[in-house]
Amino acid sequence: MKFYHSNRFKIVATFLLISLSILISGTCIAYYGKMANNSSVTSGSFNLNNLPNEQLIWFEKGEAELLKALNRKENSRKARNVILFVGDGMGPNTVTAARIYGFGEDGLMAWEEFPNMGLLKTYCADKLVPDSASTATALFSGVKTNYETSGIDASVHFADCPNSLNSLHQLPTIMSWAQDEGLHTGFVTTTRVTHATPSALYAHVPDRSWECENNIPEYARVQGCTDIATQLVEGNVGQKINVIMGGGRQMLISNISGSKEDPLDTWAGYSKDGRHLIQKWMRKKQEQNRLYQVVQNRDELMAIDGTSVNYVLGIFANGHLKYDNELDMGSGSMPSLKEMTVKALQILSSRERGFLLVVEGGLIDQAHHRGKAKKAINEVLAFNNAINASIQALSEEELENTLIIVTADHSHTLTINGYPKRGTSVFGIAGNSKTEGTPYTVLTYGTTGKGFQTDDKCLRKDPATDDTENWEYTQQGAVNTDENSHGGSDVTIHATGAMSHLFHGVHEQSYVAHAISYALRIGRFRESALVNQLNEKTTP
Repeated sequence: MKFYHSNRFKIVATFLLISLSILISGTCIAYYGKMANNSSVTSGSFNLNNLPNEQLIWFEKGEAELLKALNRKENSRKARNVILFVGDGMGPNTVTAARIYGFGEDGLMAWEEFPNMGLLKTYCADKLVPDSASTATALFSGVKTNYETSGIDASVHFADCPNSLNSLHQLPTIMSWAQDEGLHTGFVTTTRVTHATPSALYAHVPDRSWECENNIPEYARVQGCTDIATQLVEGNVGQKINVIMGGGRQMLISNISGSKEDPLDTWAGYSKDGRHLIQKWMRKKQEQNRLYQVVQNRDELMAIDGTSVNYVLGIFANGHLKYDNELDMGSGSMPSLKEMTVKALQILSSRERGFLLVVEGGLIDQAHHRGKAKKAINEVLAFNNAINASIQALSEEELENTLIIVTADHSHTLTINGYPKRGTSVFGIAGNSKTEGTPYTVLTYGTTGKGFQTDDKCLRKDPATDDTENWEYTQQGAVNTDENSHGGSDVTIHATGAMSHLFHGVHEQSYVAHAISYALRIGRFRESALVNQLNEKTTP
């Protein structure tokens, strides 16, 4: 008994207990370490180095996106400038196809890097599927209106001239609100400057086709309605716009002739009343002692010193501008959307006051209407180039104080089909129909001007017999009509910069104008009392 109470026993017992504890701990560590190495998800001991490459790439991408989300910060300062990019007809499928074509399946467009995004509902007041004039009116005025009307509310029906003249039903826009606050304003488009989308910035018409006097019915002219081109040059808003760039010479000057390089637009009318609205625009600027310049080709545009002029009118085509894939850099050529946009920014940002610039990639829509999917998708890439160049053209301080928005006015019926292998060209063949046995392309349309294309046996034509990569190839469609129609899906909206967090979910398309009004403190939100009242209603 004395031994058990002796110091020698205590030392031996303590040594044995310590050794046993070390042995048990080591066994547990080895066991659980082995379990962790054999498990793909083990809390607290996840090791990326042990993952197969097929898993590792997605975990690394996930972590990069998480870091981007965690580092996201709201920029709540009042915007000094706003740039609103509108891809006409640029629905979600169009963006996806353009992304794959330009950057691969895992690439991103410039605006898809923006921290804030949402969706816009594009229906108009009387149609489930809208046109560009009604959607532009919603975007620019904050009020939804009727199909094919521009700058007026829904109480005015299509072609209703008398009611369109009632000032109560004529809608102010982000451009007029900006001008009221002394901001410089401008718009750039690859379509005619009198076309549907830009018209909603400055004109009030019950029929978007009234681009010049020759398109207005006699009864409407007698009742006092004026065409869009006249409102651009002589209207209260139009004559104050600092930068106007696009096509549409045939609406501004009467009886002009087309050429092989610059044809007349046969889908639209042209003026015959002897007008020369470009000269009238110049006279007005001379009378007002403004620094102005008129340019008609790329060389003249690029020669402008943006700090030396306050007003620029650039009309580069009789109708719409050429598609981006058709442009050349020769003397007297048409400029690209990127070149027009960067020059517009040079002019507008050189002023002491802030600015509002609207940029339309209008030929996305035009190519879709003709069923030329490759041209439409390439126009999205040209649109992307203009956005990238704009971001690069602004200083870091300007970017902090500028709200940049990228959206579309509506979608088209383009679909991405079948189960093509990754890496397949979006303009290629998706596979063979399991019922017909006939190949079909990755891209098709729901509606088309060429319809359900058939062979000499009245069966669906095999697209593999055509060059589907050709710029002029027309994708097959399900329903034949005069031209490809718009689609009714929601469109995305992306934003970065000052107040960009205002775009965050599913919005009415008309919300965009209200958000811009708040961000710039123009329009109804020029009154600080109203801003304070709205802010007081927010949840802490």
